[in-house]
Amino acid sequence: MSAVFTGRHRALLLDLLRLPSVNPLEAAPDDPPSRLPQLLERYAAAAAEAGFHTVRLAAPPAGCLDRPGVPATVRAAARDPRFLAGQPSLLLRLGPERPRADTVMFNVHLDTVAGHTPPVFDGTRFTGRGAVDAKGPAVALLAGLTAAAAHPAVGRDVTVLVQAVAGEEGGALGTYGTRPLLEAGHHGRLNVFCEPTGLRALPRATAAMTARITVAGEDAVDDHPDAGHNATVLLGFLAQHLAARLDGAVPGARVCVAGLHTGRTHNRVHGTGTLLLNLSYRTTADGGRLKTAVTRQFADGLGRFTELFSATREFGRTARDAGRITRLGWDKQGLPALDNRDPWAEALLARAGARPPADDPGFTCDAVWAAGLDGAFTAVLGPGSLAANRAHAPGEFVDLADLEDFARVIRRLVTSFAEENRTTLP
Repeated sequence: MSAVFTGRHRALLLDLLRLPSVNPLEAAPDDPPSRLPQLLERYAAAAAEAGFHTVRLAAPPAGCLDRPGVPATVRAAARDPRFLAGQPSLLLRLGPERPRADTVMFNVHLDTVAGHTPPVFDGTRFTGRGAVDAKGPAVALLAGLTAAAAHPAVGRDVTVLVQAVAGEEGGALGTYGTRPLLEAGHHGRLNVFCEPTGLRALPRATAAMTARITVAGEDAVDDHPDAGHNATVLLGFLAQHLAARLDGAVPGARVCVAGLHTGRTHNRVHGTGTLLLNLSYRTTADGGRLKTAVTRQFADGLGRFTELFSATREFGRTARDAGRITRLGWDKQGLPALDNRDPWAEALLARAGARPPADDPGFTCDAVWAAGLDGAFTAVLGPGSLAANRAHAPGEFVDLADLEDFARVIRRLVTSFAEENRTTLP
């Protein structure tokens, strides 16, 4: 059996891995500047060899951020016009524009988290930032589509769309990449978001909200710590309180107690600071319940802190003023969750070699913006695993064998879609 993921695709993946594309919202001081525009140009050039036409390669319109659900961090970053200018997305099409019933769409993101490193390929494994999330899946997708394009019905009877987007990482969650493309109608009867799932076709994707707890008090010298507000003690207490009380508060929801920052010096009381919580949920209704639980437990935690510390010498002022100087805000909220069913599409995916989802709850990705599309089914599908392949961590990797398997699934999926569509044509 001949390889679908060929030497040309190996070279392309190494080329894309060399090009840094760290999302600006994630970038660390030692990360090189993003070269995402050049990366997308190279991806488009490789796709052109398979017959794909570039419909759009451009930065998103600034108006896409004037919408509900756009994270506060994205709005703040976009005050600099260079932010969106450096975050274009690419739309490719094989075949003419057709109705949704005759179209299959694939979405993959090419921005990454921080930690860009030179790639390595040892003959069986690619290592480097984006290897599994999601430059490796992007190239394997192209390999599968290139093989599928040899089928006479692909591009003739059905159209294939590819969205290669920015803005998935850094908490942007597709608000300036995937969302505008979907809202412009660039999707199909079947939509596949290429993320590491171990080749399981997940019909769901969790959404996430980000809570920001801010303490705005007064600093004090270390010789008189009672004179100021100790944001470190207050936020540390709230972090533990919320971790305990929110665990299991909404079935299926996950609570990540994330960054806590006040200050770095040892000889002062830091009166200001922030605590971040990232909270994922399976359904849009669960998101509302989770927000209610956070709001209630935040108020309860402040009350308990006041009870515990009001009589202490060093923290009495902090306890008395806790309710006044502490605020709960939301960097991100109100995002939809994906949970859809379609026996026809699920059977098609299974025949192509995708594995069943079992009871996997899924994870948060841009697929949430496909929730509620009429006459469409959306699945999250890709090679490797976020955890096992060390996505978002040092040593991120993907195996050549997994990329080959995914490319074969894509080829079978697209050719089967075309053949089934052809049999139903008038």
